[in-house]
Amino acid sequence: MLIASKKVETMEHPGVRSGVQTNILKVLAYYDIFQYPLTVAEIGRFLGKQLDEKDFVPALQGLISDRVIFYHQGFYSLQDNTLLTYRRREGNWRAGKLLPKAFKIGRFLFRFPFVRGVCISGSLSKNFADENADIDFFIITRANRLWIARTIMHLFKKLTFLTGHQHYFCMNYYIDEEALLISEQNIYTALEIATLIPVAGKQTNENFLRTNNWVARFFPACHNAYPGPGPAFRTGLKKLLERILSGRFSDRLDVWLMKITTRRWAKKNRQNRRNRNGQTMKLLTGRHFSKSNPGSFQERVLSLYEQKLAELRIER
Repeated sequence: MLIASKKVETMEHPGVRSGVQTNILKVLAYYDIFQYPLTVAEIGRFLGKQLDEKDFVPALQGLISDRVIFYHQGFYSLQDNTLLTYRRREGNWRAGKLLPKAFKIGRFLFRFPFVRGVCISGSLSKNFADENADIDFFIITRANRLWIARTIMHLFKKLTFLTGHQHYFCMNYYIDEEALLISEQNIYTALEIATLIPVAGKQTNENFLRTNNWVARFFPACHNAYPGPGPAFRTGLKKLLERILSGRFSDRLDVWLMKITTRRWAKKNRQNRRNRNGQTMKLLTGRHFSKSNPGSFQERVLSLYEQKLAELRIER
């Protein structure tokens, strides 16, 4: 996982900025939370508005001239720190080595009952991996079968602890086809959706992206850098298990599994249990979703982003 920086640098910014420069700074401010410099193409991809190159390039050069932003070996940042470029390149190299494994695992996860879509998420979906990188997955299940699917998948994950490969199976966010619309519509969730890497379940993944077209309000120029996956077919075993786990009994079973998991995680929260990164283990649950938010990570990122915009004297 990319680690959010707690430090917010203060600096003076001479002159009056154009709207284009403000948009550039918003992009760099967000990624500066993660100590992650960007290429010119990446800045353009995540701008809050679509721009012509004739407007974009002079605005970028003006910010460099005023020493508001800094350029090192192909990357732009709010910080004049060449170590960030080295860190990014190392993280990109590790991600390149890890992505083929992530695709293979993602296709395997699609074989589980009621799974309809699988995407790579987290840091790896942004082409970055540190020395202790997990492989995070975003899972979409059939309507009203999320908790059956999740339980079976996490029972399998228990087995991976025996071989020390549990960090390759971080299934952190589940939704089902009944609730494709993400209710938290902010820059954090918009960027997480915009950078998902589809692995399996082409039609379902496309339905999810269409349903969440509100992401374009934040990133109108953003298009997924990875092509959609080819068709993925349900295996005979998957079809059989889905047939067995159908009907009203399975409806009740799904609700029961949700309640059991919710109670178990509520107990962990009361005990202040922490993950391997020392963060509180926080699971948010509902009939049609299950998501982890360790250490209130989303809220912390949004708070740091607001701080950085204030330091840059930028209004949202």
